[in-house]
Amino acid sequence: MRWKTGRRSENVEDRRGSGLGGLPYGGSRRPHGVGRKVGVGGGLGTIVIVVVMLFLGVDPTVLLSQLGQAPTGQSQPYDSTATQGQFRAPSGQDQLADFVSVVLADTEDTWSTIFSERGERYLDPHLVLFSGMTRSACGLGQAAMGPFYCPADQKVYIDLAFYDELRNQFGAPGDFAQAYVIAHEVGHHVQKLLGISDQVHTLQQRAGKVEANQLSVRLELQADCFAGLWANRAQRARNILEQGDLEEGLRAASAIGDDRLQRQSRGRVTPDSFTHGSSAQRVRWFKRGLESGKLSACDTFSTERL
Repeated sequence: MRWKTGRRSENVEDRRGSGLGGLPYGGSRRPHGVGRKVGVGGGLGTIVIVVVMLFLGVDPTVLLSQLGQAPTGQSQPYDSTATQGQFRAPSGQDQLADFVSVVLADTEDTWSTIFSERGERYLDPHLVLFSGMTRSACGLGQAAMGPFYCPADQKVYIDLAFYDELRNQFGAPGDFAQAYVIAHEVGHHVQKLLGISDQVHTLQQRAGKVEANQLSVRLELQADCFAGLWANRAQRARNILEQGDLEEGLRAASAIGDDRLQRQSRGRVTPDSFTHGSSAQRVRWFKRGLESGKLSACDTFSTERL
């Protein structure tokens, strides 16, 4: 992926090494993430409970915030001025943080153009880099949850260590796979600006468990489609893709499908508990956005076949 000459975003907030920084938790909105298996952190009992909660579609941040867990290990002193694109990176993460800043800037440029075509103004999200855990308006965010978007504060949260797991645990290496993750979370921000996520949240409050999960799947698949739409527009405008990039993105979308994650973690698949969609569905909708480059192609709510 051609990214090193790209613009850097000014909307990056670096909380790495700061402990539990940021907003007080306790928000009611559920964070939206790419979907993943919970890893290490918080003790075995907590891990088991959180895994179960994730696969049942229950927001685990409520439990984690009540436990008041603190990050372990040594951390760097927090520099409160290290925001707005200024990084105090752990060793080896400087280039990765720089990469994330460029991808975020590219999504800003792409979605600003798309919104302008609609006669609307795009409001940039902020992206929070954290290590271990951090507070958000949606609750306590942990690295074990994977990257997520909080609609209550309109911020994307990511612990860069997730990219190691994406490569080593999920078998999805490559810089475009990493970019797909950011573009998916920004897709949730687009849904927030368009009023889609609020409508879904209202419908979920009146729905049963299975129906609420199905609505969540449609929301997540649309974010995958928006990620593909970004790639289409960015390629046309700035020629960012290199050979093998598309395969990296498709591999990442497939690696974090609900069916694959459930089969890996517990040996069986329960479709009614899906919250992000199957591997095949995630690939299909990412490709739809990638091939069309049109917002209208990403309507996952009016189609019967996902």
